Amino acid sequence: MSRLNYHHLYYFWRVATDGNLTRVAKALHVSQSALSAQIRQLEDNMEVTLFDRRGRGLTLTEAGQRVLAYAQDIFAKGEELEALLRRGVEPGAQNLRIGVLSTMSRNFVKALVAPLLKNPAVRMNLYSADLVSLLDGMTKHRLDLVFSNVNVVADNRLDVAEQQVWQSQLLARQPVSIVGPPNGKPAEGFPEGYREKAWILPGRSSDIRSAFDGFCALWNLDPVVRAEADDMAMLRLLARDSGALSVLPPVVVRDEIQQGTLVEYLPLPNVFESFYAITVKRQFMPEALATLLANPEVETLLPGAQQ
Repeated sequence: MSRLNYHHLYYFWRVATDGNLTRVAKALHVSQSALSAQIRQLEDNMEVTLFDRRGRGLTLTEAGQRVLAYAQDIFAKGEELEALLRRGVEPGAQNLRIGVLSTMSRNFVKALVAPLLKNPAVRMNLYSADLVSLLDGMTKHRLDLVFSNVNVVADNRLDVAEQQVWQSQLLARQPVSIVGPPNGKPAEGFPEGYREKAWILPGRSSDIRSAFDGFCALWNLDPVVRAEADDMAMLRLLARDSGALSVLPPVVVRDEIQQGTLVEYLPLPNVFESFYAITVKRQFMPEALATLLANPEVETLLPGAQQ
């Protein structure tokens, strides 16, 4: 029975995490052909194909993704062992690589990672990008976890095969409200007092926008839309500076509400923004993240979170 060659596995791990054969060969002081040959030997011994080779590009196969998950665990434990034997100390901080959808509220993200910041054994790297880039980072195992307000498992923009790659955990649901300047609250209730008002709304692809449009249709209200934005940071600025009414989770403008520059006019019934933690199925998850996501009290960490 053949045994796993950990030297070859290490070469595979370096190439899979870096994504560039030439750069890794230079860093390891070996020729590119020698590095490629040893990875092929690993594939032959394991009787699997680890990379799709198209031109100069290397993309992990499904088997390659599984092997990489184990390799990450193996070499992380090896580094811990080396630190223990060389210095007689327990392993240092866990390094967590967290992707954040660029359109999400920073107040929400800050509240979510706050418990990790209090843990001296955890060090974080936060990356902000669009969903496609974040998912690509996950498949290449450059990220441990992605925070998103899109449930990719149920996203009809992805085909069935793509949806089956991911597992998605609901972290919290934030209520959504109509907010506006303190001197602009309508004297009449909804919808009569709101008919002539100018509005700042999320983009039409947003679940919040779809829910608000349905709410308006129910009350026969045709809002006068002054601006639309998919980015919560931009919605926050527009809500604060435009003088118009805005539709967003109050947590996004929590500081402005506390300072009195904005007022919550009306909570929208049964309208929420949902937040998810996305991982690759069967991927090794660092202990600190697993502990946080398994915490049944995670919703209580988030201001304004609702069941």
